[in-house]
Amino acid sequence: MNFRLPRTLLAAAVLSSLAFGAAAADNTGGKPVFDAGELDPARNACASLNDYVNTKWLAANPIPADRTRWGSFDALREQSLQAQHAIVDKVNAGADQAKAGSIDQKIGWLYRSGMDEAAIERASFQPIQPELKAIAAIRTRGELVGWLRAAFARGDGQGFRFGAGADYQNAQRQIAYANQGGLGLPTPDYYTQAEHADIRAAYRDYIAKSFELTGVPASTAKAKADGVIAFETRLAKASLSRVALRDPKNRYHFVTLAQANALTPHFDWSAFFKALKVPAGDGFSLSQPQFFAEFDAMLAREPVEAWRDYLAFHAIDDAAPYLSKAFQDANFAFYGQALNGQPEQRPRWKRVLDAVNEGMGEGLGQLYVADYFPPEAKARAQQLVDNVRGALKARIEKLDWMGDTTRAKALEKWATFLPKIGYPEHWRSWDGLAIKPDDYYGNVKAASAFNNRWELDHIGKPTDRLEWGMTPQTVNAYYSSSTNTINFPAAILQPPFFYANGDDAINYGGIGAVIGHEASHGFDDNGSQFDAVGNNANWWTDADRKQFDQRAGQLVAQFEGYVPLKDHPDQHVNGRLTLGENIADLGGLNVAWDALHAALAANPQEAQSKIDGFTQDQRFFLSWARIWRGNIRDKAQLVLLNTDPHSPSQFRAMGAPSNMPAFAPAFQCKAGDAMVRDEKQRVSIW
Repeated sequence: MNFRLPRTLLAAAVLSSLAFGAAAADNTGGKPVFDAGELDPARNACASLNDYVNTKWLAANPIPADRTRWGSFDALREQSLQAQHAIVDKVNAGADQAKAGSIDQKIGWLYRSGMDEAAIERASFQPIQPELKAIAAIRTRGELVGWLRAAFARGDGQGFRFGAGADYQNAQRQIAYANQGGLGLPTPDYYTQAEHADIRAAYRDYIAKSFELTGVPASTAKAKADGVIAFETRLAKASLSRVALRDPKNRYHFVTLAQANALTPHFDWSAFFKALKVPAGDGFSLSQPQFFAEFDAMLAREPVEAWRDYLAFHAIDDAAPYLSKAFQDANFAFYGQALNGQPEQRPRWKRVLDAVNEGMGEGLGQLYVADYFPPEAKARAQQLVDNVRGALKARIEKLDWMGDTTRAKALEKWATFLPKIGYPEHWRSWDGLAIKPDDYYGNVKAASAFNNRWELDHIGKPTDRLEWGMTPQTVNAYYSSSTNTINFPAAILQPPFFYANGDDAINYGGIGAVIGHEASHGFDDNGSQFDAVGNNANWWTDADRKQFDQRAGQLVAQFEGYVPLKDHPDQHVNGRLTLGENIADLGGLNVAWDALHAALAANPQEAQSKIDGFTQDQRFFLSWARIWRGNIRDKAQLVLLNTDPHSPSQFRAMGAPSNMPAFAPAFQCKAGDAMVRDEKQRVSIW
């Protein structure tokens, strides 16, 4: 299983207006950019901005049976999927006549092979039989280690994760990272805590079913499943939690090959690097030493049979989405239904499209951009980014809790931000990837091996800040601490986040806040530990760091007071796990607010205008709350509370506004209203 690290979730004080004007319609088929009819007059924005903005929409838009949640992001992702579907249908139809080896042909054939259900059913699990036989043939510990090396070389490694990333102490170069991994359940706690006993039982059943589908007798399969659970539990007990992994010190531990071999005497890293054909240089990051010490102990002491069962199950599990229906159904029964509460599988074309995105995502993105993201859209988004970045600079310059020494370093980091909009300047080459029209599993494996080689070839090379970690068709955005870049794929630069002809308030409350959010990640609890060039270095005075930590601690406490599920009153938001995203939401919304008012200052007539009876200030907060509308199934929410660094959407809609002094006057709220925090309770960081 390949491990990919991100290539590492501004200017004038007077900002120009976006000149979007007050027109209330955009590229939405004549619909208003904000439909005031969706607001619930029975709700009060001062009591719950989320309920006021989203209750009616959520009631009218239940979660589809093939999803675990549904909201603004999901609707836009569905729109992106439909666009991608049109693309792959088109290239599939013309693939046989397309230029040999072209992106169109490869994507068309990859998609076609995945839609050939009859061929996939006939193959059953034959595609993985050679791998299962090779695992079954392992007899000695030496053969086991040799198999692991070969598996990682082709992108099928198990037990831990391995890939390339920027060196935390010299971000301009790429080094190898070995990280903890090897677990089938969401977090280490799922293996030990009583509250997850039902999930463990369902996982055990799934493991047994996986073995049975390959011809193992039921009684033997159950015994093997018990062994796999015990094996993974041992790995889990040596693994760090999601919260612990937020600390950069727990994600980087640079060692020489000799030091690594001393820590894992039964696993020769020199031979490992040689097998993968990558340079070790002066060393690499063995990121969680205690995990790898336990991994080595298991190589020495766990029976080879236990290793064989563990490796065989994960070979089946990894392949299941690309095998016959019985394997797909068993995989969905656990991961979809038991774990996340999803009633139905998604249509086959969406699942195959997942494989296309996994295997050739940037290639598909190249076709997506050509059809759905014109150059003028990129230019308009660039203007928004520039304005929001400028507002962030102004806030840093005026912070009353930060001293001049730290401020100078913060501004230095701000000055080196690299915004990337829409799509890469240079597209990846797919030369050397062989795709056939009639071999789905073989195509998936070929793409995996191709991408694994591409990943490994970064090791020992300079870091490329222009490289992307998301595809253009992805409805998301991200900040990379090691490259100090903020990245906005094409698919998010559209309604309800961005309207080419929408009013300023709607755009700044939507995509403007998203831009501010990603820029603020450069200064959250994690990003603030990386300097202007992407190195993990302390650029803070002790006094300023103490101030930051105190304010961040207040935000932790606020979010730990939120309980998302009425039927699970003991399940609170994890304030530490979600701290980075909550800081980014708070900073991003404040920055977007400042950028809006700078734009309105240049257009006083617009500043005083109302649209549908709402002021610019009100529309700003309404737009923010709308992008976080969403329903989610209880089981899925419980998993996300343990795994997701983002807070539940309803609290993202309310958390940042409730900390902003501007919110109460915008809606004439009074002291004591739930959305109004007094001065001592309010958190202000950036």
